[in-house]
Amino acid sequence: MDGSAEVDLFLRHLEDERQLSEHTVEAYRRDLEDLSGFLTGYYGTPDWRWSHPDRLTLRSFMGHLGRQGLAKRTIARKMSAVRTFFRFLHREELVARNPTRAVRSPKAERRLPGHAGHTELQAVFAVAEGRAAENTFLGTRNLVILELLYGSGLRLSELHALDLRDLDLLGEQVRVRGKGKKERIVPVTLSASRAVRRYEPRRAEVVARSGERDAGALILSQNGNRLSRRSIQKIVRGFLDTAAQGEELTTHSLRHSFATHLLDAGADLMAVKELLGHASLSTTRIYTHTSRERLRRVYDQSHPRA
Repeated sequence: MDGSAEVDLFLRHLEDERQLSEHTVEAYRRDLEDLSGFLTGYYGTPDWRWSHPDRLTLRSFMGHLGRQGLAKRTIARKMSAVRTFFRFLHREELVARNPTRAVRSPKAERRLPGHAGHTELQAVFAVAEGRAAENTFLGTRNLVILELLYGSGLRLSELHALDLRDLDLLGEQVRVRGKGKKERIVPVTLSASRAVRRYEPRRAEVVARSGERDAGALILSQNGNRLSRRSIQKIVRGFLDTAAQGEELTTHSLRHSFATHLLDAGADLMAVKELLGHASLSTTRIYTHTSRERLRRVYDQSHPRA
């Protein structure tokens, strides 16, 4: 007995009832597989049940993760998955008690999200626009990627899932499917609209050549397939490394930059929350810390008595 039946039942619950994404469900699976493997070693036998672990067992699991060199943030995330799993088991009366109630996760260091400054992004878009001006498929497509990530604050997964029909260029907005398959409408910048219009003829050529392999997808590969997340990350990182030269900058940094620059310009926090598709305002508040940190650095560097 390795507890796999209960895990499968839990994962179906996440997928069917909570409608979490495939990648999120897979992350839960990996975390629970880590716990299952630990419990088999901890008890010295695969013949254990989910009713066996107690507070000390789960604390030992956290210690095991720490000895593997995992960061506190990663351990806290894994323990969050474990908590959700045991809450489910208790609610479904598959265990008599929830042992995670007495276990505290390690307090992760609060890290401010990395973001690019205005000057860095100007350099990035100058390079991208120059390549798009050549009117090639790759050049026009890559500019659309950057424009939507920064101009509309999209997550990587949201951009990857976009279909051409989700864009309303006349209304300058895009329909986005976010976490938990929740939909929201996000504005599209004028420069993004121009970039999409320049990309559409080149995209249509690829669709015609590939036999409409994935004709609905907005962001295509040269073979006509929906461009993978990894490929989008590689493209964005290439621009950031070349133009912005930001060692800490990633694809997600463009979304962070979107939020930070809006708040710097005086945007309302609730409005930014809705644009980002955050479920909780507390998630959005971290960007106010980013703005304050930046202002503090400017003050310290500029004021003669700082």
